[in-house]
Amino acid sequence: MNYQRRSLNGLTHYVPSKAFNGYSLFAPLFGKDVWIIDMQGRVVHRWKMPLMPGVDAELLPTGNLLWSGKSQPMKFPVFGGSGGLILEEDWDGNVLWEYEDPNLSHCFCRLKNGNTLVARWEPIPDDITKRVKGGLPGTELEGIMYGCGIQEITPSKEIVWECLTYEKLDPEIDILCPCCPRDRWTNLNALYELPDGDILVSFRLIDTIGIIDKATGELKWRWGPGVVSHQHNPNLLENGNILLFDNGAHRKVTWSNYSRAVEMNPKTGEIEWEYMADPPGDLYTFVCGSAHRMPNGNTLMCETCMGRFLEVTPDKETVWEYVNPFYFDHHMYGRNNMAFRVYRYGPDYPGLQGKDLDPEQYSAINTIYA
Repeated sequence: MNYQRRSLNGLTHYVPSKAFNGYSLFAPLFGKDVWIIDMQGRVVHRWKMPLMPGVDAELLPTGNLLWSGKSQPMKFPVFGGSGGLILEEDWDGNVLWEYEDPNLSHCFCRLKNGNTLVARWEPIPDDITKRVKGGLPGTELEGIMYGCGIQEITPSKEIVWECLTYEKLDPEIDILCPCCPRDRWTNLNALYELPDGDILVSFRLIDTIGIIDKATGELKWRWGPGVVSHQHNPNLLENGNILLFDNGAHRKVTWSNYSRAVEMNPKTGEIEWEYMADPPGDLYTFVCGSAHRMPNGNTLMCETCMGRFLEVTPDKETVWEYVNPFYFDHHMYGRNNMAFRVYRYGPDYPGLQGKDLDPEQYSAINTIYA
């Protein structure tokens, strides 16, 4: 552990003339609060949630919070990406919509049509499990390997579309990481709706991002093995490229673990921009993490295991850094400040219009943590 970095809290660096001005939302992984902070690191809004996140939270254009929580008791406690509950709350914390399913994973996406896309754990039939290559032998969960299904849920909680991803994968191509257990094929960790309605996904344990054809349910495009490792958060940029967070866990071609943000061209398969720290190991998170492109061209990243949010320019200059000051004790991770992702919303974001964003209302918290 880098104890010097662990001593940092709150805002550590800010270049106002180069950073993208806005408000950042994050949910500590082992707390029950969702926070919005300003560029000075001051809390301007807080949601008090009933459970620990499972694991994401996003601010919708309506100003409502869409959040997933870890139901208790968890059906799959050994799967870090497990949820069980999705809530939509208004700005004041009133529950407007909820969806429960003990098999829910941590992925969700609010679609343009108002429906919600969710991922859920599904047991894989034995005949497919036997064909899956890779992974540590004998590490299935009570003899069962799980895959992920994707479902589209209406506001009235009707399932109107479904895809079993393990039926779309190829055991000869989609090979599990040899360092990982065979309890999952392959830990779906991202859902993103593309402009044409197709779904951009990320399969962590086979180092692959892909596009699922919404009309047919087929996996029509894939990329990643040998280039990225255990990645998260692919999202489409205005130029047609895809930005993602390459965790680098179990990376095959290096002597050192490191994470990076990667912008790749889906037409050529080439990386057109990347950011890694100098030295590379100074940015690394084994799990989770995110990368989002700001309207001014900067990239905002979340280094989950260090609880650090980092904004860099296209020239890779750091112009904003914030370290989550909210720490919690966990039986596996010890005392930590982990957060799954960070989102930045500009002052003109529809979901912030008419909202009270005065940090003075949280002066007691800001006196301690800002």
